[in-house]
Amino acid sequence: MKTIRNIIITCCVFMGLTACDKGFEELNINPYAINELDASFLFAESQRTVSFGSWEGEATIVQYFQNAYDLGATSGFQFNENNNNFNGIRWGNYGGPIKNLVQGLHNLDGDPTRTNLISMMRIWKALIFMNLVDTHGDVPYSEAGRAYLDLIYTPAYDDDAAIYEDLYTEITQASAALNPAGDIVTADLIYDGNITKWKRMANSLLLRLGMRYSKLNPTRAAQIALEAFNGGVMQTNADDCVLFYNSLYTNPMNGISGNNPRYYYMEKPLIDQFQLTNDPRSKYTTGMYPVPNTVLNAPPDVTLSAQRGFPVGYSDANVATSPGAPVPVTKGSGLNFSQPNYFAMFALLAPRFYITNSQTKLLLAEAAFRNWIPGNAQALYEEGIRASMGQYALYPGGYGAISVPDQDAYIADADVAYNATDALRLINTQYWVSNVNNPLEGWSNFRRSGLPALTPNPIVGDLPAGGFVRRIPYPTEESGTNPDSYAAARTAMGIAADNSNDMSVRVFWDIP
Repeated sequence: MKTIRNIIITCCVFMGLTACDKGFEELNINPYAINELDASFLFAESQRTVSFGSWEGEATIVQYFQNAYDLGATSGFQFNENNNNFNGIRWGNYGGPIKNLVQGLHNLDGDPTRTNLISMMRIWKALIFMNLVDTHGDVPYSEAGRAYLDLIYTPAYDDDAAIYEDLYTEITQASAALNPAGDIVTADLIYDGNITKWKRMANSLLLRLGMRYSKLNPTRAAQIALEAFNGGVMQTNADDCVLFYNSLYTNPMNGISGNNPRYYYMEKPLIDQFQLTNDPRSKYTTGMYPVPNTVLNAPPDVTLSAQRGFPVGYSDANVATSPGAPVPVTKGSGLNFSQPNYFAMFALLAPRFYITNSQTKLLLAEAAFRNWIPGNAQALYEEGIRASMGQYALYPGGYGAISVPDQDAYIADADVAYNATDALRLINTQYWVSNVNNPLEGWSNFRRSGLPALTPNPIVGDLPAGGFVRRIPYPTEESGTNPDSYAAARTAMGIAADNSNDMSVRVFWDIP
């Protein structure tokens, strides 16, 4: 099956390389016509090219990772600056995956022989749009990706709450339509067409969607969580929605390893949490390099006690004045702090996790604690931790799997062990830790739950003092290419004309 998957990836990469080499005489030819390219390849391409943000985006806001150098182009969320370099990264889904999915669904419309492929494409499209709403708020939805089909070049932005309601419908309808006796989808890079796993993934995505309502509408959250639970969510890590890479197509988010790696450091709150709880996941995530600017020469020192997180609110210019700063504070051309482990989680061949058994179990633990679903909150909490640790065996670097005794010791640690009095903090702190490899989800759940109790970055920039970035601004290109819809969306979101609240305006489910 891996051979088939590699062939599909090769074809998709070839599609991407050749798509730009078309003459003017071909402008009126639909490159996605089903008699030229099966819609299943459009689906595979949408899986391969989906954007999941950047380490300097959500991962910096939620205090996993930072670029410690304020160099203009790098002056983003670490310095509370509205930097367009990081605003449009996820927006690129419109030009790739969304366009492919909309076209593919159009090509298959009304075809009863391709119900499973149609359903998978609807679920995947729902995941992408959920990510876009969680990132920006109101976004183009109903008219998105329809430039060729309907000549809509300036799509309207839909209300974020209304999008979520439609995503609920899309996920539930598409999941119900999946049929083990139906069409076989071989061009599926995630599950190789396994219907059972797609149903579990869809219900786990539905659970995530439902839990977003926990503050806004607890009754609605409880109803959706129970519906997802009864429908059948992920059971083991074999159900994880994870994308693997190879030498032909590497993990694009981890390209930072070749872009002046001395710029990048792990945040102090994450390192402190690792050290407080003696977390065995640390060694896959971070390390101390002898020479910060040549991190690819040899693996780092991953000894947990040796790690030193970069403090929030500082930069290379003033970190020497931070409490507990090392002496010397510099090391070669870099800084004397922990950096990403480029041989494991940050490696070019590291997999990317979209929806996981660990996330699902921890969300179920919270739902059980709130009496929204049946189940033992403590058991689900501990299963979520073990599931997270189980993912790390998939990383390169030769670190191996986290042993059961190490998992047992971690779960028994005084700062991890479950107790009902502190359940929400414990569950959501573990959710934060378990999503280092999916920073958008870590940031989204932090906004939803307010946990863990991170301290806001004190640097005064484009963000009002004393708060967190609540949304990523729209890319400024939209003001020129789609000006009327862009202006209407900013008004609907309550964004001030002077941009003073552009990063502090909240998406609909993120209420104080």
